Amino acid sequence: MQCPRCHHNSLKVVDSRPADEGRAIRRRRECENCGYRFTTFERIEQTPLLVIKKNGTREEFNREKIMRGLVRAAEKRPVTMDQMTEIVDKIEHDIRQTGDNEIRSDGIGELVMKYLAGVDDVAYIRFASVYRQFKDMNVFMKEVQEMMAREKDSDATHEK
Repeated sequence: MQCPRCHHNSLKVVDSRPADEGRAIRRRRECENCGYRFTTFERIEQTPLLVIKKNGTREEFNREKIMRGLVRAAEKRPVTMDQMTEIVDKIEHDIRQTGDNEIRSDGIGELVMKYLAGVDDVAYIRFASVYRQFKDMNVFMKEVQEMMAREKDSDATHEK
C-alpha cells in the first residue's frame, strides 16, 4: 500500500479496530516518510452485487455512488460522515441478507429513504425529491405530509 500523499511504501499501522458490525477492520495508518495519517478498511471480498437499472441494464453495486447521493442530500445539514457511512453499510447488509446477487435500483432508493428518514428530515426530502422526481408541488406536499404522519405515529408509539 502507498501513502496517498507522497506515494511512499513504508507505512505503519497506528490503530486497528472492528468496523461495520465486525464485517470489516478499520486501520489508522501513518506514513513513515511524511508522517501523513489516513484510514483504511479491510473487508471480506464477497460475490459482486448487480444493480438492475430502470432501463434493464445491469451494473456493479457501488457504495460510493450511494454515498455521493447521501452527501448531496445532507449538504449543510447536521448529518455526520459516520451516519452516512452507517446508512450505506446498512443498505449493503440488507441487500446481502436477501441472498440475491441482483437488486433493482429502485429498491436501493427505497432503502436509502428508509434509513435517511430516521436521521434528518430535510436530507430525506432532498433525496426523495430527486429520487421520486417530484413533478409538481402537490406531489412534494404529499410526501411531506406522509413523512409528518409517520413522525406523528412514531411519537405516539413512544409516548405509550
